[in-house]
Formats: sequence, structure tokens, C-alpha cells
Amino acid sequence: MAGSGTARPQGITILAIISFVGGAFAVLGGLGALGFGAYLSAAAGIGGLFQILGIVALLLGIAEVAIGYGFWTLKPWAWSLALVVFVVGIIVEILRFLSWGGYGFTNILISIAISAIVVYYMNQASIRQAFGAPASGFPIVGNALDKYIPGNK
Repeated sequence: MAGSGTARPQGITILAIISFVGGAFAVLGGLGALGFGAYLSAAAGIGGLFQILGIVALLLGIAEVAIGYGFWTLKPWAWSLALVVFVVGIIVEILRFLSWGGYGFTNILISIAISAIVVYYMNQASIRQAFGAPASGFPIVGNALDKYIPGNK
């Protein structure tokens, strides 16, 4: 395995399986939306939105399968990619809440909570070590931004 040669943590194994399954369903849903959008375009001329949503779902599904693979093999890039995806997901859910005026609040809150738990888990020292990630710092930039955090030098 990549990373530091340690065994894959059980939580990462679970997240890998969830990523594989969720990614597969997102890919299938994206392909279905593309097909349905093509049908609507031919039948009524309103399928463009479904095709755009299908492309987005397809790309997100492919990214999720890639994260699953990276988790399963403990690839260092998977740690960074997953953190970026989950943090962006939290931001998107907050924006969705603000723009929809509280509609679907429970679902938004659950999504934020799950993403926050995964971000917290991915930042545990043993998980960072398993992926060969730096002991502290942010994904992609490592410790480059640490000097901007109050209390760090």
C-alpha cells in the first residue's frame, strides 16, 4: 500500500466501500439523466437541464469512485482530494440552505454533519500517517498556510 506502509485503517476501508457504491450509483444516475434528457430534448425540447445534471452527476460519480480507489490503496492524493471534496460539500450545503430559505433543513444538516465528521476523521494523526500526509496543514498546500493561522509561527 502507499502512504507509510501501514495497514489500511478500518474506517478508511468503510469509507472506500461507501465511495465505490455511492460513486457507482451516481454514475448510473448520471447516465440515466443523460438518456432522459436526450429523450426530453427530442420529445419536448426541455432536456438540456437533465443533460447538464447528468453530466455533473457522472463527473461526481467518477470522482467518488476515484476517491474509493485512493482510499482502498491508501494513495496520498486521495487524502487531499477527499478533504477538498468534503469541505466544498459543506460550503455548498451552507449556500443551499441560505439560498433555499431553510427548505430541506434536516437533509442539509445531515449532509453537513456527515461531511464534518469525515473531515475530522481524515485529520486524525493515524489517518494522516496512513496516507503519508503531513502531520498538520491543509490539503494540497501542506503547511504553507499554517503561518496565517493565529497562534502558529
